Parts: sequence; structure tokens; C-alpha cells
Amino acid sequence: MKSEAKKEKAAGLRLHNLRPRPGARHRVKRLGCGESSGHGKTSGKGHKGQKARSGGSLRLGFEGGQMPLIRRLPKRGFNNAAFHKRYAIVNLSELADFKSGSIVNEESLRAANLVRGNFYGIKILGDGELKHGLTIQAEKVSTAAREKIEKAGGTIAAPEAKTPRNGATEASAEKPKRAARSPASRKVKPKKPKVGKK
Repeated sequence: MKSEAKKEKAAGLRLHNLRPRPGARHRVKRLGCGESSGHGKTSGKGHKGQKARSGGSLRLGFEGGQMPLIRRLPKRGFNNAAFHKRYAIVNLSELADFKSGSIVNEESLRAANLVRGNFYGIKILGDGELKHGLTIQAEKVSTAAREKIEKAGGTIAAPEAKTPRNGATEASAEKPKRAARSPASRKVKPKKPKVGKK
């Protein structure tokens, strides 16, 4: 064994003589082979119960139906995660494929598969170099990216207002609130006389 290891070291490691380290590979534990297998008749699962069944498993934190610990602990403080605005990050190195003078906005970035998914806006970062001028419409631009864009002859503009899916503008999309009517202006329907049995 030692002589073979010495020979391998002398010959150097090659694809044809790669072997796992001694002790790295283990024999597969064979279950369900009876009491003489060394794992008992129940194969290490104990007697009965949900965990002994095929496919029977419990989710993380399940405590048998009683109130779990995560719900028993008091909740304190405020979490701003629900109101967090996520921005899609785009570096200047990724804008090299756009032609000179083209407009870079959310639509063009989605068409180029540079951004995907749902996000609040786009943020341009200054990693990389920009060799030609572009008109960039983004919600946020870092200081380094702004300097490189202006140095290359490009401009930075605010993104256009997004329109709802039905094509209406945001101003027209909002329904005007109805003015509250006074009780005097409401029409009062005359009550019908009740017809009862005599």
C-alpha cells in the first residue's frame, strides 16, 4: 500500500490514477435485512408512530399540535421589511452592448435580460467603463457611475411615469371621490301601506 502511494507520488496525479482518500467512502447502510444485519428488526426507526412510517415526517418546529415555541415567544419592535423598496442593480459594464445614443430604461433592460422580476426601480452602479454616450433613465445612479456616464458624453434623466396596464394615466386611473350628499337632498321613498289579514 505504501509502495503504491509512493509510486503515485513519483508519477504525479493524473486523471487515470485519481482515487478517493482512504476512509472517504463508506459502505451503504442496508436496512430491512432482519435482526442479523446489525440494525435490528425495526431498522433503527423504533416501534410504531408517525416517524416509523414510510414517508412519515414532521415539519421543522412542529411540537405535536401544542402551541409551538415560535408562536409562544413575545413579538417586540417594528420590522420595516414589508415596506422595503428593492432596486434592480445594473453595472456600467453591462451597458456596453447598447448602441451609442440609445435610451436605457426598464423596458430596454428587460428586453436585454439584464433585469427580471418585480422591483421598485433601477439603480446604476459604476463597476466597469462606458465608452459611448447613453441616455439613462433610472431611479438611482451612484456618484461614480454618474461621473463615468457624463465623461462618456451620456445623460441621466428621470424615468417616465409608469402607466397602469389598462393604458390609462395615473391621474385618470384614480377614481374621483363622490361628494357626500346631505340628508335633505336624498329622495325619500313613500312607505307602502301594510296589507294585513282582517
